[in-house]
Formats: sequence, structure tokens, C-alpha cells
Amino acid sequence: MRVTTRGEPGNGMASFAAIAAAGASIERYLTAAFTQAQPIDGRNTRAVLATTTDFEEGGVASLIAAPAVSVFLYRVDFNKTMRAAWSAVGSYEGRGRLPLDLHYLLTAWADNAEHEQRILGRALQALETTPMLAGPLLHPSGGWAPNECVQLGLEDVPTEALMRTFDSLPVKYRLSVPYVARIVRIDSLVARPDVPVATVIVGATASPEV
Repeated sequence: MRVTTRGEPGNGMASFAAIAAAGASIERYLTAAFTQAQPIDGRNTRAVLATTTDFEEGGVASLIAAPAVSVFLYRVDFNKTMRAAWSAVGSYEGRGRLPLDLHYLLTAWADNAEHEQRILGRALQALETTPMLAGPLLHPSGGWAPNECVQLGLEDVPTEALMRTFDSLPVKYRLSVPYVARIVRIDSLVARPDVPVATVIVGATASPEV
């Protein structure tokens, strides 16, 4: 954990772009993994960052062209374990520190069930091989600190909750795997200035004039 002095921005300050950069890092890493070992012979599979509208009829054909795996950020939440600790660090530094968990759905897109399962299998293999993205694997737009990394892991989401997520999307359920990326930290743009401190001595009285 890197600590800077008050008012000093430091190198590698986590910026508001860290959320987008985390998604771009996953997209880039999975695409590279597919290039290294294509899950479908003779076909180039890639990873694609997706939004809700990309799941609409017609959007799939142009933006999530099969074969592919879509990386869909469907929920952003604060990290309950590190929230208090980073708040304390931020209070000391005079800079807000917000640790986040990013919840993704990896969804396979292919012409048949076998190809979809091969795509997801390769994606799971790649993320299990490298569950922590750090250094050059992190997209540079996030303004990462030299010692920062993003940990990727399977998330235990009940089937019912997963089905409800698809109920809110303009597409029927597709084979998907939930992942969580942690910890993605966002820092304040500018540090708070030091607050002048007044010293109060309880019980002190003025000395009588001599």
C-alpha cells in the first residue's frame, strides 16, 4: 500500500477511469488468451466489453459477433472488507479512497452449444491460470499504482439470482459465468487541504499582572 503526503498526488494515483480500465484489462487479456489457444478451430474468438443495449436484438450481430465472450459489468459495489481500512488511510492522507468490487457476467456467443462451451472453457482456463492482473496486464488508462493489481475470481451467485439478472436484459438466458474483480480503488482527484488546528488547554487561566 502506497502512502503519499497531504496535497501530494503521487505516482500512479487510482483515477475515476479505474472501473473502465479494469474492464478493458479483462477484455484485452482474454482476447490475448484466445489468440494463444483458439477454442474453435479456424475461427478467431475475441472478448468484447458489452453494455445492456448490446444484448438487444440486432446489437449482438454487430457488436458481439460470434464467436466471442462478452464481458458485461452488471453491478458495482464497495468492498465491505477494505472499506473501513481505506477510509482510515484516506482520512490520514486527506484524500478519499474508495475500494470497489466489480461484478461481471462472462457470456459465450457461438453458433452451437459445443462452441459456446469451448469458449467459456478457454476463458475459465485463462482466468484460473492468471487470476491476478498486474503491471503490463492492466490497461494503462486506469492510472494504477506500481503495486496495484486486480484479482479475478468466480463468484458464487445463486441460479435464481442469475436468472433474475437476465430477466432485466433484452435477451433470453445464455450460458454465462459470474466473476468478481477486486479491489479496484478510486481516489479523490485533489487532496483536501490541511485544516488549521487550535490547541485548547483545559483549566488554564490567565496569569495576573505583576
